[in-house]
Amino acid sequence: MSYIEINSSNFFHNLNLISKQLGSREKLFVVLKDNAYGHGLKLMAKLSQEFGIKKCAVKTVKEAKEIQKFFEYTLVLSDIPKDKFSNIAIAINDINSIKKIKKGSLVELKVDTGMHRNGINADDLEISLKLIKQKRLKLKGVYTHFRSADILSSEYFWQKKNFTEVKKRVKSLSKNLNIPLPYFHSHNSAAIFRNNNFDDDYARSGISIYGYHYLSKPLPCVDLKPVLSLWAQKLSQRELKKAQKVGYGGVFEAKEQMIVSTYDIGYGDGFFRYDGLGDLKVAEGKNILGRISMDSMSLESSKDKLCLFKDATSIANYFNTITYEIITNLSPNIKRVVI
Repeated sequence: MSYIEINSSNFFHNLNLISKQLGSREKLFVVLKDNAYGHGLKLMAKLSQEFGIKKCAVKTVKEAKEIQKFFEYTLVLSDIPKDKFSNIAIAINDINSIKKIKKGSLVELKVDTGMHRNGINADDLEISLKLIKQKRLKLKGVYTHFRSADILSSEYFWQKKNFTEVKKRVKSLSKNLNIPLPYFHSHNSAAIFRNNNFDDDYARSGISIYGYHYLSKPLPCVDLKPVLSLWAQKLSQRELKKAQKVGYGGVFEAKEQMIVSTYDIGYGDGFFRYDGLGDLKVAEGKNILGRISMDSMSLESSKDKLCLFKDATSIANYFNTITYEIITNLSPNIKRVVI
């Protein structure tokens, strides 16, 4: 059967680079949402724990509960549970959501500093903190998200300045309202490598821990290593004669006699549906022949197994998308193995 290989050495390499940039692994939140960006939630949680990471961020409470034993603390970014937990905090993305959170829950307040996606308006800081206190919620953190840290522009510095003002106000309001001072975090993967003066308490790293970044030149070049590779197993093999066609619609036609094998990965497994037009090569340099089917694809090879990609960048470029979409799209039903 097809499988995904997780390179633990590459993962630890990436975590080490990021930790050094932050000054300590203690300052790193690993982002494991959406099945750890397709890598496998529990598997990556266990590896993170082995490295010494104590905090993580996920999308849902379900994800948080699945990996609760691996971390001291988990932030849920996009879900509000009916229960409260001793080490799971709920993100406040909107001032109206405060009343929906169970009394006594751990929370983190997201503040919109310019992305205009999630988070309260900075002008609503005082009323939000008062509501949090009235509801007896336990405010653990205040954070934001940068919209353009990977682009060479002034926007990163503009948002960083906005968050600096937010931190000053929160510190003052916490003192006046007699609320324990929360910690602060704003830096995502791109921002981490742009900042040599890290002044937040923590940083959240998603795509970079898995080996990718999108820093445009001349921003720093980072030696990250992709963690995930995708492998397919041979289902069948045949000798194709000249002018014979392969797959739906007969899009590929053999120009000469050739050996063609079918492998057990298709768009039903989360690999993008290639329509057979143009040249889409797998990691070993072989072209995919004809249209990809739901459960299989054809290549000119007789190997029992083939690596489809060790680095998702070339596949992402072909489909005019980003590596995030390629790796998170992979089915959770594909077996993951650690090397």
